[in-house]
Amino acid sequence: MNTKAILLTILISITIFGVVVAQNNLSQMLYDTYPQFKENEIIEKRFSHEELMDVLKKNHKSDLIKIVDAGHSIEGREIKLIRIGTGPINVLAWSQMHGDESTATMALLDLIKFFDSGNDEFSDVRNLITEKVSFYFIPMLNPDGTENFTRRNDMDIDINRDALRLQFPESKILKSVQDSLKPAFAFNLHDQSTRYTVGNSYKAATISFLAPAFNYQKDINEVRENAMKLIAYLKKELDHFIPGHIAKYSDDFEPRAFGDNFVKWGSSLILIESGGWKNNYEKQFLRKINFIALVSGLYSIASGSYNNESLEDYEAIPENKEKLFDLLLRNVTTVNDGKEYLIDIGINQNEEGTSNNRDFYFDGVIEDVGDLSTFYGYDEIDCKGMKLE
Repeated sequence: MNTKAILLTILISITIFGVVVAQNNLSQMLYDTYPQFKENEIIEKRFSHEELMDVLKKNHKSDLIKIVDAGHSIEGREIKLIRIGTGPINVLAWSQMHGDESTATMALLDLIKFFDSGNDEFSDVRNLITEKVSFYFIPMLNPDGTENFTRRNDMDIDINRDALRLQFPESKILKSVQDSLKPAFAFNLHDQSTRYTVGNSYKAATISFLAPAFNYQKDINEVRENAMKLIAYLKKELDHFIPGHIAKYSDDFEPRAFGDNFVKWGSSLILIESGGWKNNYEKQFLRKINFIALVSGLYSIASGSYNNESLEDYEAIPENKEKLFDLLLRNVTTVNDGKEYLIDIGINQNEEGTSNNRDFYFDGVIEDVGDLSTFYGYDEIDCKGMKLE
């Protein structure tokens, strides 16, 4: 082997090694330095459309960040489209399609701050992403629902069931952006019930992923396969911080849903559902995890490292199960007509908004009574020897 060939081999090895090292360390570095990228003007999950607009009106140092009008909601509220980077790979994300699911919106604001930061240990990461990827995202697709912190839009319609008829302005905006960008990858960002577990375990499903099906047969084509591989990568990265707390959402085909149709339209779509984490009512820890997932995902797309993952790792992710109560009272004795019975009591704390929809309180409800031995609680009390009078 001549000198030039040896040098070329060394350079290639260094380059590959550098990508691998960065990939392996990136998620931990993001976790450790997250406070410097957190957008502290919004630190509660119930924030208004106006508060979001105020943050987006900030002057950005980077000319790689562009914010444009995408359209307006039924009630006339602005819906923005943000672009970061100028690369050839189009990636699209949207959040708060359901107005009461705000975790990822906060993470997207953190993402803006991350890419708007100066020279630091992430400079190479930013450069690779912005050179290879054009990342577009719509934070708060459903601003009318957000104002009331409700799932549906102003006409009480679930936008995520309007992908076929496309009757409502929010749906039309999302489809119009999809038509113009033809994104290679997409992130559909939601919040799920905090009462899901990872399979039949006691662990809350803090994050649930899905590469949605595009037909009832749940076939796997190259588009869906790429989403599965990226999820397999993200699962490994997030396992460092929430081990055992990552599940897979049901892949039952829903022909009216945007995620399923994005796959049909040619985008490798990753559904991210933010679930439960004990004593994390404002979802700030899950916000951090979403931020790490998004930056890591963009880096993997830019570097192509997701291609190294296997479908088997995706398939091995346990599915969601609804097996959690907020409080589970075990082994309660109750008496009826002089006879004793052993029961368990599952209690949930349902979040209720106040009149301004910015504040909330918890309303305790007995959800189930009986043999709940196969269920779990965020908090559990063994009531052996205690009687329910």
